[in-house]
Amino acid sequence: MRLLFAGTPAVAVPTLNALMSSRHEVVAVLTRPDAPAGRGKHMAGSEVAARATELGLPLLQPRRPGDADFLAALTALAVDAAPIVAYGGLIPPATLALVRNGWINLHFSLLPAWRGAAPVQRAIMAGDDVTGATTFVLDEGLDTGETLGVVTETIRLTDTSGDLLARLATSGAELMVRTLDAIEAGVAVPARQPLDGVSLAPKLSSADVRVDWQSPALAIDRLVRAATPQPGAWTVVREERLGLGPVTLLRDDSSLEPGEMAVDKAGVRVGTGSHAVRLGEVRPASKRSMPAVDWARGARLTPDERLT
Repeated sequence: MRLLFAGTPAVAVPTLNALMSSRHEVVAVLTRPDAPAGRGKHMAGSEVAARATELGLPLLQPRRPGDADFLAALTALAVDAAPIVAYGGLIPPATLALVRNGWINLHFSLLPAWRGAAPVQRAIMAGDDVTGATTFVLDEGLDTGETLGVVTETIRLTDTSGDLLARLATSGAELMVRTLDAIEAGVAVPARQPLDGVSLAPKLSSADVRVDWQSPALAIDRLVRAATPQPGAWTVVREERLGLGPVTLLRDDSSLEPGEMAVDKAGVRVGTGSHAVRLGEVRPASKRSMPAVDWARGARLTPDERLT
C-alpha cells in the first residue's frame, strides 16, 4: 500500500523504520513544524523530520493538518493508509476522510485504558502490572476508534517511562506493520472499544510531578519513575527546585520523618509517609544531574533541613 506516515518525536521513528523495511511504500512523511529547541532556542526539526530527511522522503509540515495546502497535497498523494504515531496535532474530519483505509494510530496503552497524551506515565503511576500498544482507526474522539491489533508488555518494577516507552516503540512498530498487512490482505477486523475500563491519561504538568513526602514510599517511587525522563519529578530544598531521578525503596527503614534527610556513605535517605527511600541522581537548579550523595556533601546540609 501507499502510505503517508505521520509522527513527530523519537518514539515514532522505530515505526517509520519498520515501514521502510516492509512491503509497503512510504511516499511522504507528515510531522510538526520546526520549533525552538535547546538553551539557544534555535529552530529545529523533529526527530521524525530528521529521519525522513535521511531517508530522502518528502516532508510535509503544515501548521495545521486541516490547512488547504496540506489537503491538496494529501489528495495528490492518493495514499491507501496513513499510519500515525505521536504526531501531536488534531487530525480534523475533512483530513481523516481523504485516506481510503483511514489513519491507523499506534497508541501506547491497552485501549480503552489510558486514553490521552501520557499513557505510559499514567500506567506506571497507577502501579499497573501490564500495559501494551494498540492500533486503531483514528476518529474524531480521544483515542476512541475501532481497534485493529494489540501487543502486551509487562511493566517491570524498575521501569521508568523512558524504559517502557522504548520497548513499546519497538514492539508497537512491529504491530503497525502487521496491522497494515492485514488491512491490505482484507483480513483486518475492526472492533469497537468496550465501554468498561476507560481511563484517561492527560499530559503530566510540572505540578503533577512535585513529590509529596507525606505520600507512601511506593507512590513516590512510581511517580518519580513515571516522570523520568520527562517532565522530571522534583522537590524543594532551601527554596530551590531539586530534580529527582529514580529512588530505591528501603522497606526496613522507618526512622525518618517525611522529607527528613540522612546522609551516610551509602547515600541520601529521605523519609516518606511510610518507609524511607534512597535518592539516586538529583539535579540542582541550573546544574547537571549528579549522584545525590555528591550533591549533599557539596551542599553541606544541616540536620534540620528537609525536602518539601
